[in-house]
Amino acid sequence: MKHKGLIGSFIIIIAVLLIDQVLKIWVKTNMAIGEDIPLLGNVFKLIFVENDGMAFGWMSGGGIIKTLLSIFRIVAVVALFIILFRLTKKNTKFGVLFGLSLITAGALGNIIDCVFYGKVFHYAGWLHGKVVDMFSISFFPPIFNFADAAITVGVFYMILFQWKWLKTL
Repeated sequence: MKHKGLIGSFIIIIAVLLIDQVLKIWVKTNMAIGEDIPLLGNVFKLIFVENDGMAFGWMSGGGIIKTLLSIFRIVAVVALFIILFRLTKKNTKFGVLFGLSLITAGALGNIIDCVFYGKVFHYAGWLHGKVVDMFSISFFPPIFNFADAAITVGVFYMILFQWKWLKTL
């Protein structure tokens, strides 16, 4: 039974990562920065932007700030993996693992951008890549990516449906 939770968590993480990275690489290699593609008129569009900081551009900047932010993200994801692994050993309900897996996958997806994209796409060094964002909804000003959506859904899922577990923390 313990392995089912761990396997399910890794399937969710891998699926979210694949979708996230395929979308980001497609956008990065097929669109120009600022270019937009309407999907549902002006309500939902793909718009290619790169985010140098955290969500909504917070803590933007280069140098030591970017390095520290990337290291913080890596430490946070390692902690999330440790928590997930420990919870699967305790036979925690899959609903809890599901929410934490979404959050972990989203965070890992954005770390991949920060750690590797600068070097892979030849515009910065390791740990100095920019996060690729592309989804725009007319009534929600920030532009976001699939990883951001996974984190948000995971957090709301945990608050709405796993609040009993959260109270045990």
